[in-house]
Amino acid sequence: MNSASKPTRRRRVLWGLLATGTMATMAPAPPSPGRSAPKEARFAETYRGRRITGASHGAGPSGDPCRAMWHVTVDGHPLPLMRRADGSWMTMVDHYQSYPTPLLAARAAVDELGPTARPAVPNGNDGRMVHGGGRSERSRTPKDHVHGVHA
Repeated sequence: MNSASKPTRRRRVLWGLLATGTMATMAPAPPSPGRSAPKEARFAETYRGRRITGASHGAGPSGDPCRAMWHVTVDGHPLPLMRRADGSWMTMVDHYQSYPTPLLAARAAVDELGPTARPAVPNGNDGRMVHGGGRSERSRTPKDHVHGVHA
């Protein structure tokens, strides 16, 4: 057997390192501190005179408990809650700010809504938002005109 066909020690070591490196890159990453599994799957509290409730609905699309879907309400009215790519949460009420938990996002929405306003929810017909249970923009009459900025 000549030396050209016999694998050298250096090649075996390099192949071993390559295999180890490949295995390390393909292994699932441990969850980051910000993505720890929620301690409780539901919450209910009164915050600033408003009743906030929330419950997770199983694991997320990939089976990850950190990506569970949440149903959150403020005084019995649904609060649309969405998960951001970085693992934080946002609401339709305060969609420029992220919060680490659904409870903190709901509290921030209550802060923004004040003591009487209700969260806006899609009306189910054309995707427009209905604020406080009122009429959609399409069904308003000139008499219903509300002053303020309309974007």
